[in-house]
Amino acid sequence: MASIKILAVDDQEFNLDVIELAFMESEGVTITRAVNGREALDELEKDSDYHVILLDLAMPVMNGFETLQNLKSHPIWSQIPTIVVTANSEEKHRALREGASDFLSKPIDVEELKLRTFNYAKIKEYQDSLSDINQLLEDKVSIRTLELQEALTLAKKTEYEISARLGKASEYRDMETGMHIKRMSHYSAKLAELAGLSPEEVELILYASPLHDIGKVGIPDRILLKPGRFTPEEFEIMKLHTTLGGKMLESEGHYPVIEAGRIIALQHHEKIDGTGYPLGLKREEIHMHALIVSIADVFDALSSERVYKKSFTIEQTIEILREGRGTHFEERLIDLLIDNVDQFLKIKGEFPDDHEDTPSIINLIDQLQ
Repeated sequence: MASIKILAVDDQEFNLDVIELAFMESEGVTITRAVNGREALDELEKDSDYHVILLDLAMPVMNGFETLQNLKSHPIWSQIPTIVVTANSEEKHRALREGASDFLSKPIDVEELKLRTFNYAKIKEYQDSLSDINQLLEDKVSIRTLELQEALTLAKKTEYEISARLGKASEYRDMETGMHIKRMSHYSAKLAELAGLSPEEVELILYASPLHDIGKVGIPDRILLKPGRFTPEEFEIMKLHTTLGGKMLESEGHYPVIEAGRIIALQHHEKIDGTGYPLGLKREEIHMHALIVSIADVFDALSSERVYKKSFTIEQTIEILREGRGTHFEERLIDLLIDNVDQFLKIKGEFPDDHEDTPSIINLIDQLQ
């Protein structure tokens, strides 16, 4: 130990002299005097880097017990070993109960004073070293945690970007507009919020819902882009886009957005009465995310103009949705949309269609000709 700093607190000059004489031949020991508890606390305010406090109990201004209470209630001073020096055995027991580290009886045994002081000084040094190590570890953990958070944020943004780009891939394969994807995803998020889903799930649906029709990239153009009604055979092929989407997005579950997108792509054409496709699921068998996206998708399809149809009025759209309540759509979710339709119309107004910029394959071909 390079040096030891001791704060000696006693109103008797003789006792302070005895303490100084005890350590006179010990190298590296510095003793600071205080004649009462108030003076000791003032000294600690200026410098709290002490190894040991030697504290008398019977003092004017502020006695040892009050001083001890102040020491033990302080976040830094409480870590300094305090040895009570007293001639009263009852007082030393009380002092120990109130947080004193040890006691010495008066008259002072000089050798015992030195040994106990040095031992507690070593303990204080070990505690300080351990505290430094813990702080270093905490700093390292904080840095690693921040790095991990940044990595997770980047991974999350990357996953969202992949979802958005895959969603765009499906736009370029059919007659839908880019605004449909944006409206539908925001409708889905709003409906999820109204349904009481957590903010994390609302965000998940916002970014996963654009993947609902990703399976259309595997449907032949002669069917996907057909302007008229499908034949029964063609419709069976068209229905495969749900299964294809589910297959395309299969993963080991490490990517929440992709996994949610897989479920939505596979189940968004299921109906709660079991007449949907591809699996004929009913009610609770259908994932909540798919139930939500199904309603959002149909709401936008009905209320928006397409190259092959005029848009329905909001009144007509609501009536059609209401007719599907309990057969096609889950009742509570439909009610939530209808009761809060103004919020969905606001979203609709934020993402209006620009038919001159429709990213369908037909528009791209026209632009190249």
